[in-house]
Amino acid sequence: MLRDSIKAAQISAMKAGDKPRLAAVRLILAKLKDRDIELRTASQLPEDDTLVVEVLQKMGKQRRESITMFEAGGRQELADGEKGELAVIESFMPAQMSEPETRAAIELIKTDLATASIKDMGKVMAELKARHGQTLDMSKASALVKAALA
Repeated sequence: MLRDSIKAAQISAMKAGDKPRLAAVRLILAKLKDRDIELRTASQLPEDDTLVVEVLQKMGKQRRESITMFEAGGRQELADGEKGELAVIESFMPAQMSEPETRAAIELIKTDLATASIKDMGKVMAELKARHGQTLDMSKASALVKAALA
């Protein structure tokens, strides 16, 4: 399970004295704890690995946006810190689909759903997320779906 590997990484970072990695791992564990607290009142709980991947994807997206903003503002030292955290976050995420694999998945879904126009983009995106949500960056996939349906 992903959560167990993150906890193990925390222990190994403590033993190794790797303070930047330890800080990033603790941040991940804190976000997971926050998400667990949010879901206490939920009627349906998602599978644990799915939950962990969702949290990691959200954290990764936040770090990429921060890096862009810091670099645009001339704050390279802050951008470098965010890049370090992003590397730790991505080390726990499952391997992401490549662009050719994503295009192939989109084409398969297009034929399965018999879609033809841009009006069907919502259907294709929903099915793409259902089938490949954990291994796909949906923001990048959106542009590919739009291009495939245009």
